[in-house]
Amino acid sequence: MATQEPSPPSSMESNKPGFPKKILANKLEDKHLCNCCHNILRRPFQAQCGHRFCSYCFNRTVSNGPQKCNACIKEDIFEEPTSILKQGCAFPDNAARREVETLAALCVHEGCTWKGSIKEYELSHEGKCEFMIIPCPSCKERLRFNEQERHSERECPERTLNCKYCKEPFHFKNIKAHDEICPKYPMICEGCAKKKIPREKYVDHIKFCSKFRTPCRYHVVGCDMLVEKEKIHEHERACAHEHLNLLLHFIMGMKLSLEGMQPQSFELAGYKAHELHQSLRELEARVNQLNAMSAPIVRPSVQGASSSSASSSAGASGSSAAAGAPPLPTPTLNTLNTLNTSFTPLPSSVGAALELQLHSEKTKVAELGRRCQELEVKSGTFQDVVCVLNREVERFATTIEASNRQHRLDQDKIEALSNKVRQLERTVGVKDLTVAELEGRLREMAATTFDGVFIWRISDFTKKRQDAIAGRAPAMFSPAFYTSKYGYKMCLRIYLNGDGTGRGSHLSLFFVVMRGQSDALLKWPFNQKVTLMLLDQSNREHIIDAFRPDVTSSSFQRPVSEMNIASGCPLFCPLSKLEGKNTYIRDDTIFIKAIVDLTGL
Repeated sequence: MATQEPSPPSSMESNKPGFPKKILANKLEDKHLCNCCHNILRRPFQAQCGHRFCSYCFNRTVSNGPQKCNACIKEDIFEEPTSILKQGCAFPDNAARREVETLAALCVHEGCTWKGSIKEYELSHEGKCEFMIIPCPSCKERLRFNEQERHSERECPERTLNCKYCKEPFHFKNIKAHDEICPKYPMICEGCAKKKIPREKYVDHIKFCSKFRTPCRYHVVGCDMLVEKEKIHEHERACAHEHLNLLLHFIMGMKLSLEGMQPQSFELAGYKAHELHQSLRELEARVNQLNAMSAPIVRPSVQGASSSSASSSAGASGSSAAAGAPPLPTPTLNTLNTLNTSFTPLPSSVGAALELQLHSEKTKVAELGRRCQELEVKSGTFQDVVCVLNREVERFATTIEASNRQHRLDQDKIEALSNKVRQLERTVGVKDLTVAELEGRLREMAATTFDGVFIWRISDFTKKRQDAIAGRAPAMFSPAFYTSKYGYKMCLRIYLNGDGTGRGSHLSLFFVVMRGQSDALLKWPFNQKVTLMLLDQSNREHIIDAFRPDVTSSSFQRPVSEMNIASGCPLFCPLSKLEGKNTYIRDDTIFIKAIVDLTGL
């Protein structure tokens, strides 16, 4: 029976219950089950009543004080104080532990082909299986363990990303919203086409960008042109006439709108127009009387004044018609002349307004005429400028054509140089392969011996053994060695997790005869005694195995391929000797020695 002195639990004992029963490859026995969680025992403890528990289950059971053993109650063998579970009344059952750990196990996750012992399952596979189904911590989607990293980085809708521009974190689902507000997001200027302008500096950029297209200053009166900033003055000069027309229509529209907002003014204007009409009729009758008395005298100045008065009367008539007054009679030339002389001393507020409006319109027409003359002068100047620019464009076109020819020549040279570079790269690649091959041969020659004695140093033993257990690199070959410079060529082959009958329990070591350049001069089959050794690095107890070749075996005939089939010791060294503290492994390194008896050579 195991010692009664309890041992402290390991880090794995305190937080894991028993192994699930479905991982067992063979038939399950009740003695291997925990009496608490009813799973396969993990780090078994045996209570003083004889029942076994997982270390985790036992500690959890007695954490709230002494408890009755449910197994004893179920089996009807309850007896105090033996059946009372409490701290210090149980001890680690190492015999049961070793028995459980050697049980064959397999992985229960779909798609996984792992097989081994329960001990190996706990050490290297439990919680690490790539086919294990786990929930994503963010979106809770269930996925395989080996897909977790890819899912977290590329697929999870709840994953957090860092903006590559402002480095601020955000959820993947908010990526579009973040791009709309990111202060560092690269913008493209629609004017100068400059790229990668941070959004926070975009407004400042377009303020000074001479290529940015902005609305014309007359857009409020109807100009819908978008003009580059550097060409805004040119546009205003070229479209001055259109701008003035738009401005005039805008002002007239505003005037009509204002008049529409003051109906009382229209009524007053209509009343005044009616009074004016009556006055004109009276004046016309008086003029007729005067014409009958004397011949009419028409003077140019009077005619000009008459025209002005006629225009004023026409304007008043229009206003009267707009207000709903009766239509005015068409005055004769004499009537207007007389009206100019007779009506002048009788000013009217409506007439004065019409005269003022007429004068304003004449002033605008004169201003437009002056502007047109200025534009004609400027147009002539611009034509001269255009001629100069055309000559410059022709000169630049000639220069550009010459530059293009030179560019094509440069491109041809670049292409030829690129081809040479690619050819040199291929040559360098071939040379690199040759150098690597030569370096490998040099290393092999440095490790080669020619006296039939060879010592093989295997470093990183733990990692290489794990690779062998996982099936990634089950076997390793040593460098070649010789019985003499022109003798037999040989090497060793080792299985760190065993091979054949020794798989999983022994270290297997084999001797391999290789094809050499002097095989035609040697005696076949190979018949020299071979001694294989695992060296004790304290020089106390080496592990030694020796054999004499079976001359009928194909392993010792003259090789027809690179090497013959390996022959040796599948049960060379139990793996248990290499576990724990031992003198065969120092600094994670072991040494294998091979001695070929040279007797008879």
